[in-house]
Amino acid sequence: MPEDRENSKKKLFDEIPHLESAHIELGPIVDADVDAIQELTNSPSVRRYLPTFLFEMQCADARETVQFVYGELFAMKQSLILAIRTKDDGSLCGFAEFYGLRDDGHKISIGNRLLERYWGQGISTETVLLMVDYLFTQTDIELITASVMVENAASSRVLEKNGFTCTARGVEEDWGFAVPAIVDKWVRQKT
Repeated sequence: MPEDRENSKKKLFDEIPHLESAHIELGPIVDADVDAIQELTNSPSVRRYLPTFLFEMQCADARETVQFVYGELFAMKQSLILAIRTKDDGSLCGFAEFYGLRDDGHKISIGNRLLERYWGQGISTETVLLMVDYLFTQTDIELITASVMVENAASSRVLEKNGFTCTARGVEEDWGFAVPAIVDKWVRQKT
């Protein structure tokens, strides 16, 4: 009967999940997150590691971001973005993103970004753990990929801690900059 269990798994865009661990929870972005969204998009330290075309960079007004995230992006299965919140006070500390769905290959890419004041606290590691667990236990996803700029050593460590393997180093990718971004490609397969 394992095949029946696999067939009963959700498709990634069937829902906007709510995931939680000891210290954080992942769930919908809400209107009250506007100030934190603005802080994230205005931080040069955060932006230097991110593609220029991310959803929060596309909206002139952070209030538009909330509608954009769960509107066309979600409906077209382009991206599923969740707020990362601290469990102690519910503050928004960043975003977790599932994107690049290849339904026929049961494959998805993931990424996350944190407000700078939350760096170095283990939040990114815990976020990726929640994302991987959700994908492999609740959905039909079997392969997860991630791309990280080579100079972003902290994000590479997060992926390593979560069982990802670097499959290609120093690859050029179009992240919307004047020149291609140089990234390492990471993968984790369901076992």
